[in-house]
Amino acid sequence: MPVLAVAQQEETYDYWQHQRDMVRRGQQAIFMCNGLFTSNRTLEQIFEQELAFFREPIGTPDGGDYEVLWDRRAVEIGAPGAVPVMRAAFREGIGCVILPPDQTLEDIDRLPELTLPYPPGDPAQIPWPDGDFIENTILPSNVDEEKLLAASNWAFDRESPEQVTLSLIVVYNGQIVHERYAPGFDITTRTRTWSTAKSVASTLIGMLVDEGKLVLDDPLGFDWYPRVRSPEADPRNEITLRHVLNMSSGLETVDNGGLEYAIGSGMSYWAGASSVVGARSRAVIREPGTYWDYENYDTLLGVYAMKLALGGEKAYAEFPRKALLDKIGMRNTLVSTDRFGDFVLSSQVYTNARDLARFGLLYLNDGIWNGQRLLSEEWIDFVRTPAPSTESIGGIYGGQWWLVPDGRNDVPKEAYSTSGNRGQYTVVVPSHNMVIVRRGLDYGRQGFDRWGLTREVLKAID
Repeated sequence: MPVLAVAQQEETYDYWQHQRDMVRRGQQAIFMCNGLFTSNRTLEQIFEQELAFFREPIGTPDGGDYEVLWDRRAVEIGAPGAVPVMRAAFREGIGCVILPPDQTLEDIDRLPELTLPYPPGDPAQIPWPDGDFIENTILPSNVDEEKLLAASNWAFDRESPEQVTLSLIVVYNGQIVHERYAPGFDITTRTRTWSTAKSVASTLIGMLVDEGKLVLDDPLGFDWYPRVRSPEADPRNEITLRHVLNMSSGLETVDNGGLEYAIGSGMSYWAGASSVVGARSRAVIREPGTYWDYENYDTLLGVYAMKLALGGEKAYAEFPRKALLDKIGMRNTLVSTDRFGDFVLSSQVYTNARDLARFGLLYLNDGIWNGQRLLSEEWIDFVRTPAPSTESIGGIYGGQWWLVPDGRNDVPKEAYSTSGNRGQYTVVVPSHNMVIVRRGLDYGRQGFDRWGLTREVLKAID
């Protein structure tokens, strides 16, 4: 009997390569647009640092297959061909928005913007922390200046050239006791928070939970995609707000399955797709609450629940500013949206180091700012409580905040931190009344140790 020849039965071809190329062009468009018009950086700086982790960025500071439209505050990346030209444009109040391949810069005026007036007063004349005026520069007697500088050098003088610290702020007892910036950056420079935005999202959602407009253990309560004949029987209806904030939705892995830059959240981040549709288009593959899977779309499900709870486009668009940012002096923070006006609060927030220090102070002060409670102690307890699904991996994650791993004993166990790609950290250390902010433009393997920095800074406190 003849034996059939067996060909190589292994998938090695990347069927998503053209899609990845489109997404990468869109990512460069967003980086260059925000670098120029949100961060006020130069093309030379952007190619040297913002685009440092790109293997093959398009063009150089001297030119290439891209165009900067200075008068329109927009960027086009690529030449027409098999991969579409991708475009991003700066919009007032929210930063740069990515357009889909079938839109041109003629569509800019249809993109969302936020023209909400800022609170009165000049931040340069308003005392810290509500503003940026700092009069008292004398260190407390129990702070060792030399050890503080040593900790700062630990952050800036890295053995790995891939770890590029941009700024470091240490706040102790409400006072900035150390502040340092890399060349080309200062207190006004806004850079991308990456996933530190998730902690901002959790804060806004927590405010609505405190008001009774959302409930942690209620089902999310919205329609899923694809639409089914009997939506009431959809097993995804069992997913609660707690599940998605704990990164334990049970939904299909997309970003962590190697598809972030093909069909995952990168489509809304960098290619103009809807963040809301993408988040609701995953199948449930596990029992909710039983498995930890860090997915951007889980955060965006919580953000969509927030939108529905607010009940209107205007209330939703203004909510981050009115409920949080304006109240604690975060005037340099832009919360970006997709082209449909939905906040991409899993990553796309641009801010400076001082605003993140203010954000950390709100948590350090148990949710109270200038005598007004903005966030309940119960919510802060929630974000600091390990998700049940992380018990087997060291209790590392709470409610969109990161926690000290179980096996780590060189920093206080009650410390907790935001965390964003390329090294964005706001660390809150309640036992030492301290907030530490480190901003970076790390690239390559990255791996900056935020808890190691915390350890080094704490050595300066007697």
